[in-house]
Formats: sequence, structure tokens, C-alpha cells
Amino acid sequence: MSKVLVIGAGGVGSVAVHKMAMNPDIFSDIHLASRTVSKCEAIAESVKDRTGVTINTYAIDADDVAATSDLIRQIGPELVVNLALPYQDLAIMDACLATGVNYMDTANYEPKDVAKFEYHWQWAYQDKFKEAGLTALLGSGFDPGVTSVFAMWLKKHKLKTIRTLDILDCNGGDHGQAFATNFNPEINIREVTAPARHWENGEFVETPAMANKQAFDFEAVGPKNMYMMYHEELESLAKFLPEMERGRFWMTFGDEYIKHLTVLQNVGMTRIDPVLYNGVEIVPLQFLKAVLPEPSSLGSTTKGKTNIGDIATGEALDGSGEKTFYIKNICDHEDAFEETGNQAVSYTTGVPAMVGAAMLLTGKWKGEGVFNMEQFDPDPFLEMLGEQGLPWHVEELAEPLPF
Repeated sequence: MSKVLVIGAGGVGSVAVHKMAMNPDIFSDIHLASRTVSKCEAIAESVKDRTGVTINTYAIDADDVAATSDLIRQIGPELVVNLALPYQDLAIMDACLATGVNYMDTANYEPKDVAKFEYHWQWAYQDKFKEAGLTALLGSGFDPGVTSVFAMWLKKHKLKTIRTLDILDCNGGDHGQAFATNFNPEINIREVTAPARHWENGEFVETPAMANKQAFDFEAVGPKNMYMMYHEELESLAKFLPEMERGRFWMTFGDEYIKHLTVLQNVGMTRIDPVLYNGVEIVPLQFLKAVLPEPSSLGSTTKGKTNIGDIATGEALDGSGEKTFYIKNICDHEDAFEETGNQAVSYTTGVPAMVGAAMLLTGKWKGEGVFNMEQFDPDPFLEMLGEQGLPWHVEELAEPLPF
């Protein structure tokens, strides 16, 4: 029975809080804070209607370390679950250190003025959290998060070594909009337009954004074009799978999405540097975010499925030579909406956030310092993940990926 403070009231925060309320034996007292308290109140109302559980809500500017620290002291949680913007990770970590509370997030830190997301800023907090006797768990979403746990499950149960690893993220959903992002538009577009990087032979190799495209037939979705991108779990996987010769991340995008994004880039709407407009400085990408559909509003219209998983090739544990395994989850947008009022992209991140929090609160994962998902036992996490709405399965493939 534990008290928890969740910061962030977007789609992921909504799913996580709903799922926490559905597990009262672990999450006995849930508090939700965001810059916009009305979003928290709307989530609390939905949670009350669906589960009968009361959620306490607050307004907080998570960039303000002192104010966040005061709120943490007021509530007295055992864990702070950061589901806010990745720009705010370090400020919330500082607040947790100031108040002696454990920390968890779903995405690594990213400076606001540079589209660059790496773990080194948060890994630098290792000694501070260790000396304070606190735990900081990084990246407990799906990707990053479940994808890393999938890899470690394969390393524990199927493969002695992982020589190559490909993470495939397919959203086969259709929301009926000409152009919209399934999670925060600002973060999504910064991520997609950044140069691609993949791990190969001991170093990261950089290529132009969206330059490497492959077709792949996804179970329950069908054939899709996927593009190689950089994603933060490649950094931690390269660290915790030292034998890995190559690691890549792929994400699917439809032709309409690519067309709209290309036009927006060409006219400067994806810029993250300020421009002067009518005497006021604005950031074009932040303005674009304001006029695009709110991702949390897409749940009622989105149909189809997501399919996210890992394909790993390496030396088999049983000594039978080199083998390839594909481990994945398939999630239905309409099922996710029926359960929590959110589409599957939010659901597939919010459920692992709840499960990661449960691992810490129940002591199944514990330690002092800053930890990535790869450092803990994958079994209890994946067992609970399957029980909480994201079942997964693994199959042996006849051969490695041909590309």
C-alpha cells in the first residue's frame, strides 16, 4: 500500500493513473499534478467514474524545483512518477533529491533548445541518488522501456549473446485526421526530424533523418513502411549488451504523415529556435503544437492496432547455434480507449509506467542510484505487463532480418 505522485496529465499520465487506480493493493493513494490543473481534474473524474477511486489533483510548474519540492513535501509520496515533458526530467530529479523521494520517468532528458536526447545528463546523477539512498528508474515506457526489457528477457531465456537487435515500432491506427501526432507533437516532431543514429561495431553511425526505409509485414496490421531513427534505448542497450554488434530502431509512418511533415519542415514550422512575430518571440514548433489536434483527443476516433517488438539474433542458450527470435506486443486502439479513454499509443506507454512504478513500490526492483530497465530482472515486469493489458509473445524466426 503506497502513496504516489504522478506529474503530467497528458494521455500517458491518464493511462498510468487509471491503471494505478485499478491496482489499489499497490497504489493506495494517488496524487496527480500538472501545469494545467483542469487536465488533472478531467482525468480524476474519469478515474472516479470508471473505478470509484478518488484522485487528488494539483497545479504545478515542474520547471520550478522549489515549488515541486514543496508539493512533494506536502503530499509525502514514496515515489514520484514523472510523465511530464522530457525537458523537465532534471528539475524533477532535483526535487526528489531535495525531498528524499524515489524517482521514475518514461523518457530521457532533452534540452529545450537542442533536439538531442541522451542519458548522460541523468546518468550523472548516479552518485547523488546512491548517496541519498534513493532509486531513480529511467525510461519505463514501451520504447524506451518494454523494448529494453524484451531484449533482456531474450538474453536471460533464449540467447547467450545478442549479436544484432532491431526494435520495430508500428502504429497501424487510423485517427481520421489529415495530420496529427499520437503523442506530444513537439516531442514527436523533434524526434522524427533529428538525424538517425544506429549502433554498429562499437560506435554510433549517423545518417540523415528518414533516409533509410524498409517495408515490413506486421502481424495484425499488415505491410508498412518503416524508417530508421535514433531512439534513446539504443544508448542504454549498447551499454548493457556489450556484445551487441548492431542495434537499430525503426518506426512506421504513413505516406500522408511524411508528406505533411516534409512541407512543414520546408516552410520552417518545425524549427525550435525563436522567431520574431509581431514584436513577440515565438518558437514555430511550439506554435504548431498549439494548432494541431491534442493527442488525448484522438482516442475516440482511432481504430486499428499497434505492434511493437524486438528481433534479436545471437548464439542460442541451448548451444544449438545462432538463432533469431521476435518478441512483441500487439495492442488494439479501441480496446485501450474502452478501458481508459485513451488510444493505444498512450496506453502502451502508460501501462509500463504503472508497472515500473509497481516494481519499485513492491520491492521487486530495488537499488540505490540511477538505473535503466536493462539492469533489473525482466521476469516480474513482463509477467505483470501481460496481466495488465499488454500481453506479449515470442517466436523463433527462420533467419535474421534480410536488411
